[in-house]
Amino acid sequence: MDTIDPHTPNVPRMYDYLLGGKDNYAADREAVDEVIRHAPDTPFLARENRAFLRRAVRWLAESGIRQFIDIGSGLPTQGNVHEIVHQVAPDARVVYVDREPVVLAHGRALLASTPEVTVIQGDARRPGDILNDPELNRLIDFDRPVAVLMLAVLHFIGDEDDPPGIVARFRDAMAPGSHLVVSHVTGDFDADSRVRDAGAVYEKATYQITLRSRAYVARLFDGFEFVEPGLTTLSMWRPDLGAIVPPRADRQWCYAGVGRRVDQSSG
Repeated sequence: MDTIDPHTPNVPRMYDYLLGGKDNYAADREAVDEVIRHAPDTPFLARENRAFLRRAVRWLAESGIRQFIDIGSGLPTQGNVHEIVHQVAPDARVVYVDREPVVLAHGRALLASTPEVTVIQGDARRPGDILNDPELNRLIDFDRPVAVLMLAVLHFIGDEDDPPGIVARFRDAMAPGSHLVVSHVTGDFDADSRVRDAGAVYEKATYQITLRSRAYVARLFDGFEFVEPGLTTLSMWRPDLGAIVPPRADRQWCYAGVGRRVDQSSG
């Protein structure tokens, strides 16, 4: 059984610290502080990633999606997927998936009294185990549209584990009309290597970061049609009405996109 190691920087706990949470240890905070020294806008982009999640999930719920699988969900924070979805559709079902014991412990305590929501242990690198999990299948009907969320998770999976192949396994289980939501860090705009230097800090953490190009991230959506405005950066994906878009928002070092599952039989 996995145990909690307070001495090794842990990616979910680091993200919790970036978002202002308290479920982290000194090793996590020290690693994040080093990341910020290299890339000072990291806390801002962490918040923008959560804002993208909120906008995408609300749009999906308002579009009629009633099933959500959040892979690599991380520690519970404000604006969790089920909280956003249930504002639109109280009967919607949400499954959180994470491999970290600290996430499972917190999630199960939070969700004990919410029957439409559950949290399971699963590793994104083993999609078959996730798709066959009995607790997931208790809530999710793959014959109906489902949204699979993979935010800030695929860049923690190395090329040797074939991220496009992982996404394809989920895609092939999804009914037409389903959606994929992805955010992924990039080095495309990293002329001064700040992002690469920040990413190197994760070499001593529980997972390492792989920066990928726009073309590579677009490949993750094979078999999906992009929802407007397509593959863009965090702040540029359907900003809230009246929101002030930050300077150079189109050059943020994280791509974001939502794709709709194509009905292959209709082609």
